[in-house]
Amino acid sequence: MTTAETGTSRVELAITGMTCASCANRIERKLNKLDGVTASVNYATEKASVEYPDGTDVADLVSTVEAAGYGAQAPQQDRAPEPEEDDHAGDLRLRVRLAALLGVPVIVLSMVPAWQFPAWQWLSFALATTVVWVCGWPFHRAAAVNLRHGASTMDTLVSMGVTVSYLWSAYALVLGGAGELGMTHGFSLVPRPSSTGDVYLEVAVGVTLFLLLGRWLEARSKRRAGAALRALLALGAKDVAVLRDGREVRVPVSELRVGDRFAVRPGERIATDGVVAEGASAVDRSMVTGESAPEEVGVGDRVVGGSVNAGGLLVVEATGVGEDTQLARMAALVEQAQSGKAEVQRLADRVSAVFVPVVLGIALVTLVGWLLSGAPVQFAMTATVAVLVIACPCALGLATPTALLVGTGRGAQLGILVKGPEVLESTRRVDTVVLDKTGTVTTGRPELVDVVPAPGVERAELLRVAGAAEHGSEHPIAAAVVRGAGAEVGELPPVTGFANEVGVGVSAVLEGRRVEVGRLTSARLPEELVAAGRELEGRGRTVVAVTANGLPLGLLGVTDAVKPTSAEAVRGLRDLGLRPVLLTGDNEVVARAVAAEVGVDEVIAGVLPSGKVDAVRRLQEQGRVVAMIGDGVNDAPALAAADLGLAMGTGADAAIEAGDLTLVRGDLRVAVDAIRLSRRTLRTIKGNLFWAFAYNVAGLPIAALGLLNPMLAGAVMAFSSLFVVSNSLRLRGFRSTAG
Repeated sequence: MTTAETGTSRVELAITGMTCASCANRIERKLNKLDGVTASVNYATEKASVEYPDGTDVADLVSTVEAAGYGAQAPQQDRAPEPEEDDHAGDLRLRVRLAALLGVPVIVLSMVPAWQFPAWQWLSFALATTVVWVCGWPFHRAAAVNLRHGASTMDTLVSMGVTVSYLWSAYALVLGGAGELGMTHGFSLVPRPSSTGDVYLEVAVGVTLFLLLGRWLEARSKRRAGAALRALLALGAKDVAVLRDGREVRVPVSELRVGDRFAVRPGERIATDGVVAEGASAVDRSMVTGESAPEEVGVGDRVVGGSVNAGGLLVVEATGVGEDTQLARMAALVEQAQSGKAEVQRLADRVSAVFVPVVLGIALVTLVGWLLSGAPVQFAMTATVAVLVIACPCALGLATPTALLVGTGRGAQLGILVKGPEVLESTRRVDTVVLDKTGTVTTGRPELVDVVPAPGVERAELLRVAGAAEHGSEHPIAAAVVRGAGAEVGELPPVTGFANEVGVGVSAVLEGRRVEVGRLTSARLPEELVAAGRELEGRGRTVVAVTANGLPLGLLGVTDAVKPTSAEAVRGLRDLGLRPVLLTGDNEVVARAVAAEVGVDEVIAGVLPSGKVDAVRRLQEQGRVVAMIGDGVNDAPALAAADLGLAMGTGADAAIEAGDLTLVRGDLRVAVDAIRLSRRTLRTIKGNLFWAFAYNVAGLPIAALGLLNPMLAGAVMAFSSLFVVSNSLRLRGFRSTAG
């Protein structure tokens, strides 16, 4: 992607070889040292989002990552779908199985003296050697790579702890008397002062097994966390039946071009965005927008790629292909949000960047301190190993990105697209929500809502006459009358002598009578109809009078109808502690009528499009933190000016580009869901960070004081990573209030 205004481009690099947050921080620092390069590396998604100046070769970015000891790959256009379980997870699974098969006997024999037969320690040593150096090789390899580059990561801590435990046990077996046949020793969760005749093979094996198990479960959980995005990317059809020379030709979707017509049979997925050229059907858009009810479509209606034809045969003309489709834009937005970093993650990154060196220092102080206090060397080494193992900052690195991964993915399933992780902090601070009226709170299209027949006139007759007369007009109010009349009385009769007087109304001859439909003030009406017209105007209606040969037939009330779900949405916003404000260019009477119907107390009416930004800024000057919800081109500046912009996805592209959150559906209740989901994701991140810090802060002093067995430390560290990933996965259960 290129940004012409700034002369920069952006690329997503797939990173391999990362094992913890420290690895991600190291790659990020290396990339950011390049001139003009701004990089953000995400450990959970295993991607680097890199913005670089024009003239920089992507190959240079890849080589920088590789020089740091990791792998990198630029995106490929025809990338194959990810396998159900990638090679990395598969390799970890094999290592876990082998480590369990060989390591569990070592742990059991070390912990149960009654089962320690003659030469048990030598069998344990043989089994442990395979576990430590074959199963645990990824830790040692990564530590060696980091050492070669003068760096240290979590793998450094693990490798040092396991190696020290193994080498000490080897020394005890060969030179310390532990190799004598018939030797037995007990097990304690708390290290105990002991002689060089004790072995700690269960520590070397247990730490390796627990951390490998944690890594494997973490890899599986990360795939589950990204499942929503993969499901979104998989929605597209693989091939399409294109109509060429009157025949259907089945071709790959990649060959589809704008303007092509293609057939969609019942049950098939619509290949790309387009307009219905022939046929009528119901379209299921639930996987794209989260909307459960199928939508009826006919000739001229827009359809979205990825939705499913649930009814009859459709012929669709393609209007967008490839990256220009709504589905592709949705996937890009979700991926962008997942690869970014919230401010709380940057804090965690700064901590983890110095954490490993600090832990190495604490481990050294622990070793020296115990030796100076006169404790046995083995006890001092055991406490040091426990410090190295318990301090691994895996959970810290996973706390934020996994929650973002799950939260934004779940949002995409519900029709909520978050542009970036910083939006999460904005939703927490917002206290005022400005609602654009037209197209947001209302349908954005005039509808016939009131029919008031004159005394002695049938309702159906009034609608039939008015609808027939208005049929020749292109005015939006006339179109509303025609739609409403046609829906109620059916086919409308033809008229002659049609005339349109701008600002007044229309006239026509119907069945020998001169029919006039126009402004209330232009007709002679009895007092009861005049009073009824004023009452309708007081409720924000546009009132038209209908006469035939000068005799009144009745009144019609037209308005931009409030969406059925808007009142419920406003109540939802209030329940979140937000103060709704209605903003519109309509007059005060109409605005107040709509506000009363949906339950909004504060109204800003009569605002020109250019004045919407000023209205938002005035609220901000009052100390309010403002969210703006809109859908029109004229809303785009206000969406950008607000502290948080929510764009209705049914609106203009300019509004969607300006918003921080895009609501794919036109249902205002989705805005409530968006704020709820964002806040819940942020709470999950903070909860994850708290527990990630808590494990390390509480565990380090316990280990340093010699009160923690290293094997137990490994289990606790692995559990901490699983805890934050599992806590993040709870976001998959988030439920929409919009149905």
